[in-house]
Amino acid sequence: MSSQIAASLATVATAFLSRQGLAPGTLKSYQCTLLPFLQEYGSMPIEILTRQAITEYLDDLESIAYTTHHRHQAIIQSLFNFAVEEGYIKSNPILGLKRRKPDRAKGEHDSDEIIRYLTPEQLEMLYQLVKHHLRMNALVHLLHGSGARISELLALDLRDVNQSERKFQVVGKGNRKRWCFYGEDAAVALDYYLKYDRHAKFSALFTAQQPFTLEVSRLSYRSAHDNWCELTADAPELADAHLHDLRHTFATERVGLMGIEELRALMGHRSIQTTLRYQKVTSQRAETVAKQALKSLQNAD
Repeated sequence: MSSQIAASLATVATAFLSRQGLAPGTLKSYQCTLLPFLQEYGSMPIEILTRQAITEYLDDLESIAYTTHHRHQAIIQSLFNFAVEEGYIKSNPILGLKRRKPDRAKGEHDSDEIIRYLTPEQLEMLYQLVKHHLRMNALVHLLHGSGARISELLALDLRDVNQSERKFQVVGKGNRKRWCFYGEDAAVALDYYLKYDRHAKFSALFTAQQPFTLEVSRLSYRSAHDNWCELTADAPELADAHLHDLRHTFATERVGLMGIEELRALMGHRSIQTTLRYQKVTSQRAETVAKQALKSLQNAD
């Protein structure tokens, strides 16, 4: 089958469920399992659905037994395997994803390592590394400045961004719309990208051009991830950092500066429990804040 890069998740799921040879009971099970997943992400192009986005969806399935959770994950993985086989995407984003353990619902948020964020030193280094790559500079600034998911930013068209008011509207989980806001630094980075690097005749906010065919398309997560890896390859301090960590950094920086409900709204979390994870300040961040406070006191003296 020829590649259908722009196909939505719903289109691929329809083809997946229309295969010949599926037993009626199997088909019904697949349909029931995939329905809520399609309600969340069905309208999105399948190529921009990231491992992190699918993992977050699976993590939100807290009310089901772990055995049922395993079935959900297995069926979704089969859907993406089918997408790879039919040429819709190049690789399965959740290949090798570990299954939920029986007691995960009681202890999955206890570890400091659950929330991964960048320290001020890492952020400073990152911004130095991306400043000459106008597209990645704008993408990194918007991810860190707005708290949006990478899949949400890549799905934006230019018309979705209100540059004068520094805000844009995204369609998040469950097809729920929300506004994201960004500051002056992100506005400057975005302005440079729009003027000097974006392909003006294409609707997407973030565009890419094939080096040989010169075909312009929407920037895919794979290309953005490849750019990230290339730009951070020589920075050991960023060896374990990921694009999605910028969203966690946004939330971690704002804990205590606004109400938890306001932060939940900005993050687009369905459950307040997900947002409350950011109140568990890690020992690493506590140490950083303590050192900054001590330095400020010393300077004041």
